[in-house]
Amino acid sequence: MSSEVAIDHRQQAYALLKADAEKIARLIKVQMDNLTMPQCPLYEEVLDTQMFGLSREIDFAVRLNLINEEDGKKLLENLEQEMNALHEASQRAKS
Repeated sequence: MSSEVAIDHRQQAYALLKADAEKIARLIKVQMDNLTMPQCPLYEEVLDTQMFGLSREIDFAVRLNLINEEDGKKLLENLEQEMNALHEASQRAKS
């Protein structure tokens, strides 16, 4: 495999993972905007399932050497930070 093709595959893999992370963030925002309680078991189940799925996708891409482990961790950390910010904003809005 040429290095240009390998780089293209890595860029595509990262872009797909980032898009999945953004979908999760949008899901969380929609639930917060619709006043779904973050403590709701269904909300937590959906969130846990989505986050677990993303972490498995990232792990798979790392094992295929499509992204490096540090980039994968950063994607998850950024999503977790965004989730925390949305959660805090929704709590302030309810107060």
